[in-house]
Amino acid sequence: MEGQDEVSAREQHFHSQVRESTICFLIFAILYIISYFIITRYKRKSDEQEDEDAVVNRISLFLSTFTLAVSAGAVLLLPFSIISNEVLLAFPQNYYIQWLNGSLIHGLWNLASLFSNLCLFVLMPFAFFFLESEGFAGLKKGIRARILETLVMLLLLALLIFGMVWVASTLIDSDAASTESLYDLWEFYLPYLYSCISLLGCLLLLLCTPVGLSRMFTVMGQLLVKPAILEDLDEQIYMITLEEEALQRRLHERRKKASAWERNLVYPAVMILLLIETSISVLLVACNILCLLVDETAMPKGTRGPGIGSASLSTFGFVGAALEIILIFYLMVSSVVGFYSLRFFGNFTPKKDDTTMTKIIGNCVSILVLSSALPVMSRTLGITRFDLLGDFGRFNWLGNFYIVLSYNLLFAIMTTLCLIRKFTSAVREELFKALGLHKLHLSDTSRDSETTKPSANGHQKAL
Repeated sequence: MEGQDEVSAREQHFHSQVRESTICFLIFAILYIISYFIITRYKRKSDEQEDEDAVVNRISLFLSTFTLAVSAGAVLLLPFSIISNEVLLAFPQNYYIQWLNGSLIHGLWNLASLFSNLCLFVLMPFAFFFLESEGFAGLKKGIRARILETLVMLLLLALLIFGMVWVASTLIDSDAASTESLYDLWEFYLPYLYSCISLLGCLLLLLCTPVGLSRMFTVMGQLLVKPAILEDLDEQIYMITLEEEALQRRLHERRKKASAWERNLVYPAVMILLLIETSISVLLVACNILCLLVDETAMPKGTRGPGIGSASLSTFGFVGAALEIILIFYLMVSSVVGFYSLRFFGNFTPKKDDTTMTKIIGNCVSILVLSSALPVMSRTLGITRFDLLGDFGRFNWLGNFYIVLSYNLLFAIMTTLCLIRKFTSAVREELFKALGLHKLHLSDTSRDSETTKPSANGHQKAL
């Protein structure tokens, strides 16, 4: 009987592993197909040639698509885990959702961490160097020569990064054991390096997200048709005088197609929804700051909570979990909008059918850094209480109270200031206009007085 039980346990383990692998493959295949259509929509069509460069571009395209799919998977990690926890809690004995278990969730987090490291440190550098390579001088030109040059460049880059990280670790922590641990490439060095990149990604999110939250109102205002009561006639007249005739015609047609329901209901509703989501995000961060000051378990690297499907992570149950998912997606969209709104990254903005492969690689790397840092930022800000799994929860800086508290304070302050600046910009513009007109009036008066003085002197001389 014991032998049969062991065989049955092995069979169950085998079937569960096959099932989890199949589910992970299907999810990634769907994300890969979607990512491929997105990239080909923006990729420059002139790059499609039937020669050696075409093969290089095709390989770089596949690697970029793989990276973008990994980025999408990293974005979906927290929402999928939260909704899975609530579904398991609501239907614990349902036969049709037995495949949704803690082992699958942990496996997805581990795969996302593994593929993120693979894309950041291997695939994307290889795609960039392979795209820019020409082969060493003296060797026969071809794909092999370009691959050889790419591998040599990757080796030199790896040595350079290893030396920089080793020196930085020595300067920050002079302990010999921590320095020697970096020689263990797989267990210490790569997680440590990924922890540093995750910290940089969180800092980039801290810069992009507040800008994106305020920018979202402008973006949605450009996509939707404003009600007539909110239109500025002076601004319309000014824009009409500057815009080309074709653009005027397209805008006029867009307003004709827009229904009264879209103009008078959708636009105010979307703006109110954006304001509510942003306000809730700031409120949750403020509550998280208070929790950090009084409760150690509020730290992102605190004590582990109950297992998946054991208890709800939100006080409001399924509704609270749905709100967390909406806020996570909203923060990701806002961070991407804010990223492309920054002047330094403005040239990275992809254009339809006119984006080079180099820019596509740069965009994929940037989005991967942002998306892989999104779960860490969401947990650090208290948007969700779901514990970070895999390598995402083992970052050392997540246990530093001062870094986490400063991150929350900076996010709350920067978001509030960006919103205040956004909603007071119209008042400031009117003030500047009024001051400008006043200065213009004063300058005209002084100019008139200066022109009248010589004429008066001349009249006196004539007399």
